[in-house]
Amino acid sequence: MAPDDAPAAASGYVQPEIDVEALARLLEGEYAKVRDLVRSNLVAHACVLEDAERLEREAFRERVRDIAVEMAGTGQTGMGFPAAYGGGDDIGASVAAFETLAFGDLSVLIKVGVQFGLFGGAILQLGTARHHDAYLADLVAGRLLGCFAMTESGHGSNVQALGTVARYDAEAGEFVVTTEGEGARKDYIGNAARHAELAVVFAQLEVGGQARGVHALVVPLRSGGQVVEGVEIEDDGLKMGLNGVDNGRIRFHGVRVPREALLNRFADVTPDGTYVSSIDNPNRRFFTMLGTLVQGRVCIGGAGVNIAKVALTLAVRYATRRRQFEASPGGREQLLLDYGLHQRRLLPLLARTYALHFAQDTVRGQLHDVFSGRDDSPDARRRLEARAAGMKALGTWHATRTVQEGREACGGAGYLAVNRFAALKADSDVFTTFEGDNHVLLQLVAKGLLTDHASEFEDLDQLGVVRYVTGLAVETVIEKTSAHKLLERVRDLLPGGEEWDQEAGLRDPEYQLAMLRFREEHMLAGLARRLKAGVDRGRDPGAVFSSVQDHVIALAHAHVERLVLESFVDAYKDRPEGGNKVALGLLCDLYALSTIEADRAWFMEHGRLTVQRSKAISREVGDLCRKVRPLAVDLVDAWGVPPEMLRSPDLLG
Repeated sequence: MAPDDAPAAASGYVQPEIDVEALARLLEGEYAKVRDLVRSNLVAHACVLEDAERLEREAFRERVRDIAVEMAGTGQTGMGFPAAYGGGDDIGASVAAFETLAFGDLSVLIKVGVQFGLFGGAILQLGTARHHDAYLADLVAGRLLGCFAMTESGHGSNVQALGTVARYDAEAGEFVVTTEGEGARKDYIGNAARHAELAVVFAQLEVGGQARGVHALVVPLRSGGQVVEGVEIEDDGLKMGLNGVDNGRIRFHGVRVPREALLNRFADVTPDGTYVSSIDNPNRRFFTMLGTLVQGRVCIGGAGVNIAKVALTLAVRYATRRRQFEASPGGREQLLLDYGLHQRRLLPLLARTYALHFAQDTVRGQLHDVFSGRDDSPDARRRLEARAAGMKALGTWHATRTVQEGREACGGAGYLAVNRFAALKADSDVFTTFEGDNHVLLQLVAKGLLTDHASEFEDLDQLGVVRYVTGLAVETVIEKTSAHKLLERVRDLLPGGEEWDQEAGLRDPEYQLAMLRFREEHMLAGLARRLKAGVDRGRDPGAVFSSVQDHVIALAHAHVERLVLESFVDAYKDRPEGGNKVALGLLCDLYALSTIEADRAWFMEHGRLTVQRSKAISREVGDLCRKVRPLAVDLVDAWGVPPEMLRSPDLLG
């Protein structure tokens, strides 16, 4: 027992015993066999971690391509595709496989994501039978490689403003794809520089001289390994990380493709040049199209959580064998994880990783329900898109923070390439900006909250959201959020009623949830007031929205943190009694209270915390860290990161 454990023992606390195998089974959930397949593939190709350091860039790209194709041969990468084309008919399994693949080399992860998630997913979700029959079987088997050409040098997040144009030539029955200006060149496109034979190209569709908005077409890039006429490809060059992925720039100089190349699930062009669509509203059509591609965000958010697991497994295990300084004169040097500061640095991150794991389970389940048809109502789709956006943001930011903290916690040893942190840091940094910039995604989350995810507002841009909110009475918005009712709930839950400085009850999940709900709903009502007040003063709606973007992001962040806590509470509250449930309860409390502590200035400003209660929460966080400390190794072992993926002889011994 570490010296700081004495107060816990004196209070009657009994340290739980963790059944690591049972906890691992809980974490694996229904996809244990899928995850085991991925782990076996990771171990089989473990040498890729060394290849990333010793091979030249071109050779490493070929190695990554070969591994992705070999993994396709095991069925790992095609689980989300129809069985008729060699897939597994299970989109949830597909996401679980991708998440688990993040334990290994991240170039392999992204190569797989580009080929099977983005390129394959676009053909599956945006195309129809003619495209599925033509491409899916070869794509799923890894015989046909492609890329997803959406982002341009001039436009990334603002997809509606893309500059590539596809004009329909009715006489020839062809679309003519053209890059109109340097800002319209496709950029940062994975698989483009070397390996893609086809591209799903997002372009402004013009039919009969009329602009029809952004649509997707299948466009050839290479034939027999050679770039086809009219296509110009340039290598993006050396990147900060992920150098096993061949990112490139693409320009189209009047490339002609047949009319059937249009991915026509939501819109089509007849041979005579008539544009037809089942969705009349062009904005709604655009957002419906993008909504079908939400799987990528779910996958990247889950991958971020698993990257954090690798970093914490290394840092926690190192901290339980590395000693530094004597705790008392003449005594043995103390383990790093026995220091309160080291516990404070790593263990709240461990708790947050568990919380995000269970929240990822929730969004993965929602994705599976929507795309399998169990619940594909418009309301379910809108809520999935918002949750996926928020989870992607929090999951990838968590990965970036955890990798950095873990690296620092391992000192100089963490800086050596063999110990994985160098690659983790370089390869995962871009996760916060691809598949949607995190700040942009959180604005999408806030938009859903401001409009209550109502279908009539799903196609609103920022100005539309402002006009909608300002068209309501502020009292209506407040009534929607029920903030004043929630205030009464918070007061009722506090021990002693108005006696805010009581320390009992801090670990009551209802109190914790009430605090996070109050923060979210107060922020929502406050944002609505700010938007309305700005427009009422005659300010331009765009300028009003820009001036409150910090409040927009804060609201979305608060909303997602509340969803994460709800998922964690739901995951453990009904577990059978025993050591694992006690341990999960400690982690849930640590996540909740460290979240409140991190934003205690807001809670104090808004009367939810007194100084005394704020201090009590900090003491409780410290006590929880001391209780989690002897459980930490078991808790990271339950994640099941293969030892071959940890490498790190200097950290693990």
